[in-house]
Amino acid sequence: MRVLDKRSRLSRRGFLKSSAASTAAVGALSGGMVSLPALPAWAGSLKAIDPAAAKTLLVMVRDLYPHDRLGNGHYERAVAAMDEAAAREPALAKQLNEGAAALDAAAQTQRKNHYAALKTEEERVAVLKAMEATPFFQKVRGDMVVALYNQPEVWAKLGYEGPSAELGGYLHRGFDDIDWIKEA
Repeated sequence: MRVLDKRSRLSRRGFLKSSAASTAAVGALSGGMVSLPALPAWAGSLKAIDPAAAKTLLVMVRDLYPHDRLGNGHYERAVAAMDEAAAREPALAKQLNEGAAALDAAAQTQRKNHYAALKTEEERVAVLKAMEATPFFQKVRGDMVVALYNQPEVWAKLGYEGPSAELGGYLHRGFDDIDWIKEA
């Protein structure tokens, strides 16, 4: 059995120092202005999803499944997996492209900006709430559960040790290793 040391190796003071330095560096490099990146480079290699729709989908997926520990690369791979499925199914490609356009239109109507350009998560979530009954929303939400959480790199970042059937199961391998529950 692998034993994980889940204690933080960074002190509060060290964290504050490093985050202050990082914030200062980002501010200096961006000229004091932080903005959304241009169309992502990976979006050009997609087969069925339009690059503009891919940008909207990427932000949507980050809002649906927010994990600060995960970089955009994990979400990009999830959208790319959906693109592969859309390349095999023209109806899915149409649904994704039209759904992303509808999401942008809803954001324009509600917030006077494109969905991916909305500044706060609260604004984007409000737009998503208005769309959650649509087949587009349900499809993206359902497919992204598998596409995002079926990546072994994501497992490691979220603390999942992987399947254990070949090792005899979880019963005698840390089944009760739930350190986030406080004993009464």
